[in-house]
Amino acid sequence: MNRVTRRQVLRGAATTIAAATLGVPSVHAQRRGATLRFAAQADLKTLDPVWTTGYITRNHGYLVYDTLFGTDQQHRIKPQMVEQWSMSPDGMKYIFTLRDGLRWHDGRPVQSEDCVESLKRWGKRDRFGQLLMAHVGKLVPVDQKTFTLVLAERFGAVLDALGKPSSNVPFMMPARIASLSPDAPIKEMVGSGPFKFARDEWQPGKQAVYVKNSDYLPRQEAPEGSTGGKKAYLEKVIWRYIPDHPAAADALAAGEVDWWESPPVEFIPKIE
Repeated sequence: MNRVTRRQVLRGAATTIAAATLGVPSVHAQRRGATLRFAAQADLKTLDPVWTTGYITRNHGYLVYDTLFGTDQQHRIKPQMVEQWSMSPDGMKYIFTLRDGLRWHDGRPVQSEDCVESLKRWGKRDRFGQLLMAHVGKLVPVDQKTFTLVLAERFGAVLDALGKPSSNVPFMMPARIASLSPDAPIKEMVGSGPFKFARDEWQPGKQAVYVKNSDYLPRQEAPEGSTGGKKAYLEKVIWRYIPDHPAAADALAAGEVDWWESPPVEFIPKIE
């Protein structure tokens, strides 16, 4: 799975510092605009992370959306949008309460109804979600911040399903969008994540652009895996799709991109 780890980010930061000593232009470009430009692993053709299993769309989803739970690097499930949760002694009922201050990119507050509808749509598309929903008897809001999941029959992997980091991640969306059919990709990108999708700058086959969500309130924990505080230090992220490997290497050397996500192994010596 192509998942960026904190260690990789730190290693990339060290590379940037070394490049600054050598006077590579890409470093100066980052300083001027607080923008990260990188050659992405694939072309972002589909925006709906529930409709497709493509990892490029999953990665897009992690910028735009947030999740109820996440998975750290030790494969432990931890709350993300959820502030607190409880399980009945018999393991058949779960109660989830959302964090304060969660807002959609359009300014509206995130509510429990949004999460319920998001889980239902995801549960019709994802295989793990289908398995979970086959065991669910009731999934309903209690109030604006709280909802319950009641099992009809025992299922021990509830949190594992809600916090899965692989394809078809259960990202949360506004109820008006999540209530749309999962058999067709959604068109409107409204999440509550650390970045907003700049649709007017999206050029399929060429680039995708994201701008910082200044209203995002990250968790206070250190980031790890898909959990923890997602603090956005950049104002803008530009994904460039460069399918020709020599062209991507040249773009990196010329400072036209700051990072190449998945270079073939034969290009590593040149990059080093």
